[in-house]
Amino acid sequence: MFGERILDYWDDIVSDLGKLVAIPSVAVRSKTGKPFGDQCAKAIDTVVEMAEGYGLKAKNVDYYAAHAEYGEGEGNAIVMAHLDVVPAGEGWDTDPFTLVIRDGKAIGRGVSDDKGAAVVALHCLRALKDAGVQGRRKLRVVFGSAEEIGMEDMPYYFSKEQRPDMGFTPDSGYGICHCEKGIINLSVKGENDSPLIKSFSSGTVPNAVPSKAECGIVCTQEEFEQLEKAAKAAGIPFEVTRTQDGASLLAKGQASHAAAPEHGKNAAAYTVQLLAEVFGADRLGGFFGFVHEKIGLCTNGEKLGVHISDEPSGPLTFNLGLLSANQQGCSLTVDIRYPATKDGAWVSETIEKAAQEAGLGYTLLSDAKPLYLPKESPLVTLLSGAYKDIAGEDCSIYSMGGGTYARQMFGKGVGFGPGFPDDEPSHAHDVNEQIDLRRFKLHAQICLEAMYRMLTAEE
Repeated sequence: MFGERILDYWDDIVSDLGKLVAIPSVAVRSKTGKPFGDQCAKAIDTVVEMAEGYGLKAKNVDYYAAHAEYGEGEGNAIVMAHLDVVPAGEGWDTDPFTLVIRDGKAIGRGVSDDKGAAVVALHCLRALKDAGVQGRRKLRVVFGSAEEIGMEDMPYYFSKEQRPDMGFTPDSGYGICHCEKGIINLSVKGENDSPLIKSFSSGTVPNAVPSKAECGIVCTQEEFEQLEKAAKAAGIPFEVTRTQDGASLLAKGQASHAAAPEHGKNAAAYTVQLLAEVFGADRLGGFFGFVHEKIGLCTNGEKLGVHISDEPSGPLTFNLGLLSANQQGCSLTVDIRYPATKDGAWVSETIEKAAQEAGLGYTLLSDAKPLYLPKESPLVTLLSGAYKDIAGEDCSIYSMGGGTYARQMFGKGVGFGPGFPDDEPSHAHDVNEQIDLRRFKLHAQICLEAMYRMLTAEE
């Protein structure tokens, strides 16, 4: 198989990965000529210099993204990876921005997500050039710099550069992610007309199940005692403290990604449920009554009438990510992942109608359209063949609720690698991010085989 040739470049791959890991390329929006900050710009400059050093054509597209290129023709196949990373955070066993090789693993921020895959793809392009492979189209590796903060880099890049005919992003997992759900973020706001709830605070981002909620209420001593008793029997731990005119509550839930909210325990939702049980729904007021009646503990949108599903991607998921209230008003933000073959506008309109009927304000914040390529599509067949011939086993085809660069490919791309289902955790977005180099060598071979086949495939 052609893919085995990537192993000849392994020492250079590890060396170049170290150079990129050393750049703390956390994307930050900037109004300078470097739209995502100096460090992301440095990463772009570095990868362009690498590509040109290996004899490849390379282009910096105004520091939004860059690409390296091999081959000629009207067609354009691409591999999309990103050079930006999430912040390091605290608690690492090593310096997060120094590549450490230990016990067969590479450790450092970005090795898994997504600098490792970016470097491999670059060297795959180099291997194709060195072998003089004659293709039927251009093959580009596109390096983005704002994937972690909303993928604003790609609309700009493709406003300047050719759209792909086919492609993949090595930023998910094997086998092939042919389907990504649509992602809606919405907010609902209203007055705080509750005679019970004075303050409420829960959640840090819409796309995570909140693990903590804090609430201040007005109640009598007798009601406080009832609340204490009910809290002990609730589905999550509560700390209930008596205050001068009522009580303060601290709920401790369990965090989870918004793509799988059923795996968490939503501290905000459990708190509202507890208050409704003890004090009655009427005491909640209009806004929190809406939260209790139309959201509750459901993670599938059933109470709002948007519990839909399809065969390729499964059911809609619904996450109450942010919930806050004070004397000035109340607000909530929801993250919804809706099935790939369904209509996001219908989901939004249905929830908007329910909010308006409750006298609340509604805002659709965003609607990232889904990705769906049928399992029998030529690209899926091509990539499946590359995987099977290198890995020696059939390639699974799956869907997910998360979002990758694949949905930026105008319906022409999928997620493909680099992780394997039985890998140890990579701790991407966590401390001590790492990859198993033995397994990563297998990914590199699959990646090169897939890129070879995209370059040479007939129309």
